[in-house]
Amino acid sequence: MSADGDLGTMFEEPEGFYKPEKQPTFVTHTLPDGRELQLRLVGQNPLWGHYLWNAGRTISDVLYGQPTESIKGTTVLELGAGAGLPGLTCALKGAACVVVTDYPDEELIENIRYNITHCSLLPDQTSVHTQGYLWGASTDSLLSLLPASNESGFDVLILADLLFNHSEHGKLVSSIQKTLKKTSEARAFVFFTPYRPWLLQKDLAFFDLAKAAGFTVEKTLEKVMDKVMFEEDPGDELLRRTVYGYELRWA
Repeated sequence: MSADGDLGTMFEEPEGFYKPEKQPTFVTHTLPDGRELQLRLVGQNPLWGHYLWNAGRTISDVLYGQPTESIKGTTVLELGAGAGLPGLTCALKGAACVVVTDYPDEELIENIRYNITHCSLLPDQTSVHTQGYLWGASTDSLLSLLPASNESGFDVLILADLLFNHSEHGKLVSSIQKTLKKTSEARAFVFFTPYRPWLLQKDLAFFDLAKAAGFTVEKTLEKVMDKVMFEEDPGDELLRRTVYGYELRWA
């Protein structure tokens, strides 16, 4: 402290004390037909929205490869969307209504909105909506976005790389129950990678809850990616490179 009692610099943080915020990054996903989608990712997020996950890429390719008539005109809901790649893919395939959701964090939702409005391949952005949504909560606001002729639920649900959050399995199943249209054709696509291989059985426990809630569960895909997402992570490398795909339908 100076002789005259000046406290001016006493509580100043040292230079470099605060780390600068990480800026958004951009990634490219090549569609099966060779066209490219550029997506913005948030700079850093505790909910892992700053990555484009392998399950999201894989489910997008699977949906894009579906016969056009299986997606065109349908209604689609994506949960825990991150950048929103699978939802955008369905919009490109002609889905009548796509609702892309993630945790109601302003930065996450604004980033999804950016990807919708900046998607040059999307001829009609009015069919794509984004909204914050807490798993297990009321779905009234989501269902209100459906066309008036289709208010009972969504034809397609997308859950990509969400099963690592074991404590939320019950809420995810509840959200599926509330939003999946009660028809034999409606289906929920659940794709994931066991990034923590030693917890694979806890990941898979989600499907036991789904069966108990009235769904049939069918494994439809097992794809080994070229490389792991996180080189330094522990555990079986083959499992950490593998995307598993499942479909849920009403029993």
